[in-house]
Amino acid sequence: MSSAYLLVSHGSRDPRPEIAVQQLLGLIREQLKSSHKPEHIFESAYLELQPEPLHEQIEKFAETAVAAGYNRLKVIPLFLAPGVHVMKDIPDEIALAQQALGQDIIVDLQLYIGTHPNLECLLAKQISQKNTAAWILLAHGSRRPESQQPIEAMAQNLGAIAAYWSIAPSLESRVKELIAVGKREIAILPYFLFPGGITDAIAESTETLKLQFPLVNFYLAPPLGASTQELAQLIWDAIDT
Repeated sequence: MSSAYLLVSHGSRDPRPEIAVQQLLGLIREQLKSSHKPEHIFESAYLELQPEPLHEQIEKFAETAVAAGYNRLKVIPLFLAPGVHVMKDIPDEIALAQQALGQDIIVDLQLYIGTHPNLECLLAKQISQKNTAAWILLAHGSRRPESQQPIEAMAQNLGAIAAYWSIAPSLESRVKELIAVGKREIAILPYFLFPGGITDAIAESTETLKLQFPLVNFYLAPPLGASTQELAQLIWDAIDT
């Protein structure tokens, strides 16, 4: 029997990320039907801001999977960087769930979606729409210093520079660096899966930058989840290998 799959995202008080996750699930299930692989089942769960902690969400879905004849559950973190949530919080919750479930089903943690090789292609496609600009790849940032390494590598591969919302270097500091070397067209790519409170705040900050630097043309790209079909395909590719 093939695996059941659980897509785990952060969770938010803003309804938009959950709507986007459900859209992704719908697209993946459509792909499943067209691929003639009905042995897979998919569901979503959230790390924070839910009535039940993640390990209980995992247990509940695992029990459903066991009843349907599955003996393996694969958890896919819908996260872009190896921060604390990916490296500690989700593994800890999986360990709690596995302890409660026993050996009826094995819960496997898969690589977070930010490791998928096609993700860079998706970003490059967005950048190609405004290739005359100097690009800033704006990620959230983490208190784990090593989590910045893949962001920096991604930015370098894309011909961009990295900035972070919660740690240095900030968006404003990177903008000032680019202006200091003569850049007058600056594009910002939010390295976030879904729209939400932070992407709203980024949009507000971009408007402030436009006022602060009126001689500079700013462009703000949408987050990755705006390309729902392509993101769904990327997730499907990750689980279909």
